[in-house]
Amino acid sequence: MKLFILLIPVTFSFMTIGCKQNQNQGKDEEAIRNVILQMTEGFNKHDAKAATQMYTSNADFVNVRGDKYSGAEEIKQKLAAIFLTRAKQATLKTLNVTVRFVNLKLAIAHVTNELSGLVDSAGLKLPSHQELSIRVLIKGNDNNWRVTAFHNTMIKPF
Repeated sequence: MKLFILLIPVTFSFMTIGCKQNQNQGKDEEAIRNVILQMTEGFNKHDAKAATQMYTSNADFVNVRGDKYSGAEEIKQKLAAIFLTRAKQATLKTLNVTVRFVNLKLAIAHVTNELSGLVDSAGLKLPSHQELSIRVLIKGNDNNWRVTAFHNTMIKPF
């Protein structure tokens, strides 16, 4: 009888922790999806600050052309320059987002977007295309999710 009484609290405590983790994961996934939404909205407003405010200070960014930028400030500056040139009228449409948690403070998001409105160096409008990005997000001590790595590639480029 004593053994039975001792096992119930242990089992119950484990189940309570598991439920709480699942609830937090749902909230965390929602927060991550919100970060991605903010990135897309900032891009569509051609607002480099709004599109990059969620990056960590030491973030790495690789675009579809293979350009690599390091740190939130450089990412913001390069995106602002792109908004003045080839992406002056570009828009993103998010088609799909999947989020996978590596642990409680690290997540990977795969985001499929359709990009339209880009122009080439001669100012000719390029056809719309789909891109797949991988975004690595970390949860800070303030419980906010931030992008620490971003890598983008074209879907079916050739």
